[in-house]
Amino acid sequence: MSDVGTPQSESPAPAPQNVSRPLPVLAVWARDLLISLAISAFIIIFLYQPVKVEGTSMMPGLEDQERIFVNKFVYRWEPIQRGDIVVFRYPRDTSKSYIKRVIGIAGDHVRIESGQVLVNDVGLDEDYVPNEYADARSYPEITVPVGTYFVLGDHRTMSQDSRDFGPVDERLIYGKAVFGYWPMDKLGRLR
Repeated sequence: MSDVGTPQSESPAPAPQNVSRPLPVLAVWARDLLISLAISAFIIIFLYQPVKVEGTSMMPGLEDQERIFVNKFVYRWEPIQRGDIVVFRYPRDTSKSYIKRVIGIAGDHVRIESGQVLVNDVGLDEDYVPNEYADARSYPEITVPVGTYFVLGDHRTMSQDSRDFGPVDERLIYGKAVFGYWPMDKLGRLR
């Protein structure tokens, strides 16, 4: 006789076996950390570099100890322009870096008459230089040589710039100041 009414117990199907073992949690974190560090290193070395402003020559736009990002790649794709805030190696001691605003490019005729900057006989409207930071000194006309830039600090009375050391060779310029990130109230794009 057959046991028609008695259910037979079925053994559960064996669990599928994973072909690869999952990495321990620590190994996953270490892998992600290494990838993050590699990406960060690439960005800092080739694209953006964090920089601390030291000194008051670019006040009020950039203050002493302010932290900014410098785009080190932008000038491979576009030319340096008047008004750009650039970071460069100081011509008299290349172990030091300076930050200034580009006023004149190659071929420009730059002069300063009683504090008024003239480029190609046109006075600049420098809204980034408040009256209390203006300088009444004059500077004789100079024609900016090919491959160089005439740079000035925004705090004209406190800036050592092209008035002192002449136009800056483009090979010494290594980046454009683009973004302030510290202190937080200065967070934003630089102009």
